[in-house]
Amino acid sequence: MKQHFMMFAAYNRWANARINDAASELGEDEFQRDVGAAFGSLMGTLNHILVADRIWMKRFTGEGDAPAKLDTILHRELSSLREARQAEDARIVDWIGAMTPEGLAGRFTYITVTDVRTISQRLSPALGHVFNHQTHHRGQAHAILTMLGQPSVVLDLVYFQRTEEGRAYA
Repeated sequence: MKQHFMMFAAYNRWANARINDAASELGEDEFQRDVGAAFGSLMGTLNHILVADRIWMKRFTGEGDAPAKLDTILHRELSSLREARQAEDARIVDWIGAMTPEGLAGRFTYITVTDVRTISQRLSPALGHVFNHQTHHRGQAHAILTMLGQPSVVLDLVYFQRTEEGRAYA
């Protein structure tokens, strides 16, 4: 399982960079334009992905900042958002790289954000959710980019697996 999660951590770092590269072609008004997506704009969507990752990493590690709301805007400008995203992706990659099989098989307990209750669950399924969540919202980010006239961004896992870094997981 560790290799599997290491692949998804590396893949998410790669895919997040590709989305940010595409977003850098937008003007600030386009980046912040509410297009009716779940989190309004590309800015809102990319902030949500970062917010959720920080919430989960705080649950997993007990460290770091965890916003109290899923729609928190941490960064209005892409440059600072991108920098924070890169740091969070590195944190996720490093944390998973340091995990032991016993740790991945373990349980953890946390308090939910949306309906405030205590949940105890196994770590591996929660990690699966975290990576699926990123993929889900990157799909929304992709749709926003194309809605704003940008070219389609290739984000398929198999394309990552064909990169130099990704071949280790193919």
